[in-house]
Amino acid sequence: MINLETPKKHRPLIGQAHQVAMNLLRPNSRKYDTLEHEYPVELDMLAAMIDGLSESGAGEGAGASGVRRDETPAEKDKGVKNGANLASVLSILEMCWGDTGLLLSMPRQGLGNSAIASVANEEQLERFKGVWAGMAITEPGVGSDSANIQTTAVLDGDEYVLNGEKIYVTAGERADAIVVWATLDKSLGRAAIKSFVVEKGTPGMRLERLEHKLGIRASDTAAFIFENCRVPKENLLGSPDIDTKQGFAGAMATFDNTRPLVAAMALGCARAALDFTRDLLAQSGVEVDYDAPAFNQHAAASTLLQLEADWESAYLLTLEAAWKADNRQANSLEASMAKAKAGRMGSDVTLRCVELTSTLGYSEHDLLEKWARDSKILDIFEGTQQIQQLIVARRVLGLSSAQLK
Repeated sequence: MINLETPKKHRPLIGQAHQVAMNLLRPNSRKYDTLEHEYPVELDMLAAMIDGLSESGAGEGAGASGVRRDETPAEKDKGVKNGANLASVLSILEMCWGDTGLLLSMPRQGLGNSAIASVANEEQLERFKGVWAGMAITEPGVGSDSANIQTTAVLDGDEYVLNGEKIYVTAGERADAIVVWATLDKSLGRAAIKSFVVEKGTPGMRLERLEHKLGIRASDTAAFIFENCRVPKENLLGSPDIDTKQGFAGAMATFDNTRPLVAAMALGCARAALDFTRDLLAQSGVEVDYDAPAFNQHAAASTLLQLEADWESAYLLTLEAAWKADNRQANSLEASMAKAKAGRMGSDVTLRCVELTSTLGYSEHDLLEKWARDSKILDIFEGTQQIQQLIVARRVLGLSSAQLK
């Protein structure tokens, strides 16, 4: 049974993450929001520290982790676990209390790393160890409908030849490699979609442009063209076999891991806004009483209590999704519920906090307006709000994607 208290073994990591957020990320937040596309060199030291923690085993959850189902019977008997997924969610929440864009800029912590951790075989896990990997799914004509990917991968001898275009690739310019989703056979639909690790500098892979964005400006977002890009067949993650019964569940398993992480980002950003707003209200003489009914309090305090409750519900859903992943339980439903709830909550909370703080929230004097801008993407990438609701509906009703579109 899940315990909702923070596991004792994770508390040092969470404390360290908060210190990093307070002393490194937040002080540099405005700087790299303004200097869009400039690499935050301050993160190199932090990345080295995380590598050290991961190597020593003292920082479980400090690095990108995955959702894997291939455990042995002996592992199933070890009892309840509070492992790397829960630790990652809790530490990411703290880091995004500092700055979401800078978190997304951390070396070797890209979404592609989570894909490798979730889908790669043992040989690939070892070979791509230490590689910073972005993830390329979205295409100009394919956004939320990942099953309709048009980028192709054709086997030619010992290599796959990739052709297509990918957009909105987080950490695309800075990463060492990109995990590219492509189809082996369009006629077989989603079952033929696989993910490939394409290392930077591979002939036929071209960085087309960097995007200018509303939020998370510290994180570079790139577009790529693949023209007869030849990739070793060993770089196809997982099995090359096409299983029409399984669909593209193998590739989609990545989202079982990354959606709770994005939910944690929204939680961290919203927490920062709530803390700032509560302190500002207190300075103005409006104290929030957590023991008194909301309707008996100042209107601003009542609103803040409602926002706090909304945050708490998203937090609990996110913990459940991560906990299930740690305990090798199917968590696709919970991951989508957490992402949907936290994504919407993050946007709602930050914008309401801007409203409550008036001119101080709208100006660049403080970071609240930035948190409002950053939070919007967390309701969009890794599957939009609408897609998450569709996935939840399919799971609850027991319907396939063909039955409920």
